[in-house]
Amino acid sequence: MHNVLSIQSAVAYGHAGNSSATFPLQRAGVNVYPVYTVTFSNHTGYGSWRGPMIAASDVADVITGIDERGALAGVDAVLAGYLGSADMGQVVLEAAALVKSRNLEAIFLADPVMGDVGRGFYARPGIPEFFRDHVVTAADIMTPNLFELQYLVGHETGTLSQVVEAARELRERGPQIVVVTSVVASDVPDGLLRMLAVDANQAWLVETPMLDRNFTGSGDLTAAMFLAHWLRTKDLGETLGVTASVVYSILEQTSISGETELQLVAAQEQVVNPINKFTAHRLD
Repeated sequence: MHNVLSIQSAVAYGHAGNSSATFPLQRAGVNVYPVYTVTFSNHTGYGSWRGPMIAASDVADVITGIDERGALAGVDAVLAGYLGSADMGQVVLEAAALVKSRNLEAIFLADPVMGDVGRGFYARPGIPEFFRDHVVTAADIMTPNLFELQYLVGHETGTLSQVVEAARELRERGPQIVVVTSVVASDVPDGLLRMLAVDANQAWLVETPMLDRNFTGSGDLTAAMFLAHWLRTKDLGETLGVTASVVYSILEQTSISGETELQLVAAQEQVVNPINKFTAHRLD
């Protein structure tokens, strides 16, 4: 069994951050040490919420306490996403370094949550720069969407091959693996959702049908599922295909339910036996 230290937000109502990642990871057979950066009533997409942001020093104390139990030596990966401040980002980087000092085989997956096409940046000022200037060089795996990838490499993409090259360009700056979600390109048909994964030697693409709406927390779920299956298989193509299968099946069941929030409990069987099966194909 693998162990993951997941440093993310938490919401009481609905699913985002650790509230989107922890249960699916556990259902996939991964033990999780969840560390919360905020404790909100609901995700901020509702426009209003209640609850505290947790001070970066308090988050660091929680991680220190876990280390004092000797648990970090058994952590296989650190998972982190949205950063509320640069101070919190520094805590995440220090936690990843600490875990790697305790376990030389541990990896750090960073989901650079900053913005999206059509919305622009929604992260606080300074956070995109922190991801670009500090997290990229520290991460082993990064999972940007296309908007975030283009920001991190400093230029736009048009064709699918340009997206692949941009992912490789980001890879050369630090992460061993880059996973790009929401891939859009001028030379591929509309109407499908695409994810791309690139490592030192390979590029893989998986396609799924388009669903009827966007889902808050789906990016957190995607990063968590990719990490779970990468730890299990170390096979990039298989991991990408299984991730797409699990995430799409959960989103589809949520859509059918008519509920606003991800139906992680109702759809939990999809984590281990997704009804929809998608296979990634190698691009080169």
